[in-house]
Amino acid sequence: MSDRRWYLFSYDIREPKRWRQVYKIVNGYGERLQYSLFRCYLTPTQMEHARHQLEQKIADEDDLLIIRLSPRCKIIERATNQTWTEPPPRYDVI
Repeated sequence: MSDRRWYLFSYDIREPKRWRQVYKIVNGYGERLQYSLFRCYLTPTQMEHARHQLEQKIADEDDLLIIRLSPRCKIIERATNQTWTEPPPRYDVI
């Protein structure tokens, strides 16, 4: 079983230079859904690394929201070309 979890990252960065820096960090971990909203499928180590990188860039006037989605969350989507399913396992458990 994978220890990866889905996370939603949302941010409001007031200064364009910082916005670009934060965008590059989050974009490296996940997929952009909207202007400043990303979905990421991360291990706990990746999550802590991303959070640490973001804390180095974000100022007090900025906002960052990270939501860990529960495995029991039901994802409802409108777009037909996107999927939230986990990658298939590399082996079958019998």
